[in-house]
Amino acid sequence: MAEDEGKETKPAKRAKRALEAPPEAPKEAPAKPTPAEVRAARKAQLIAWCTAYGLDPEGKVDELRERLLERFKEAEAEAKPSPAPKEAKKEAKEAKEEAEETEVHVARQKPKLDDRMRALLRLRRETTARRPAFRRQEWFRYKKFGDEWRKPQGGQSKLRRHISYRWNIPSIGYRGPRGVRGLHPSGFEEVLVHNLGEIEGIDPARQAVRIAHGVGTRKRDLIEKACDEREIRVLNRMVTR
Repeated sequence: MAEDEGKETKPAKRAKRALEAPPEAPKEAPAKPTPAEVRAARKAQLIAWCTAYGLDPEGKVDELRERLLERFKEAEAEAKPSPAPKEAKKEAKEAKEEAEETEVHVARQKPKLDDRMRALLRLRRETTARRPAFRRQEWFRYKKFGDEWRKPQGGQSKLRRHISYRWNIPSIGYRGPRGVRGLHPSGFEEVLVHNLGEIEGIDPARQAVRIAHGVGTRKRDLIEKACDEREIRVLNRMVTR
């Protein structure tokens, strides 16, 4: 006992104070996935998305994907602006119909033809309708030949010598009338134009302009406007929509 009294008592150790955990940062909402990402995601990712958007995270992969896609589809439908009322649609439709009614149809220029030229053009149309399709020799035997006509050149060719029954080949009797050869079906004489200077001297009563294919859009527009001012018909007018 005396020995114990002589010894110095050690001070008690202070208990370590537990460190306070730092406050958790607010979780940001996950970025909205696209339908393609939803279809390609795995089950773990699908469950995380369902939990974040307040959907049931239980079920198979296909069920989770279907829930997410339906949710996104409903959200897009709600975000879209409400359609215009029926009255506004009706007024727009009526305004469009009135504009179409007031629009005046401008007929294309016609050539000034006499009775003889009209009769020749009609005869040419009838001849063209009766003209058969000319096919090259043995077109049915080889696929590479196609339907294009080629004059038979073989020394023993039965088609060239017209032996026995052979199909028709081009001959002078299938031509159209001489007076209207080379004319446009409307009766105009075609004039190929490359620039504005070539419009000078064109007779609108019997000639029409065909713009060359190499002419650019800007110059083509200028040529068409110049032809409209002089009432000249353009056969291959530029199509704009």
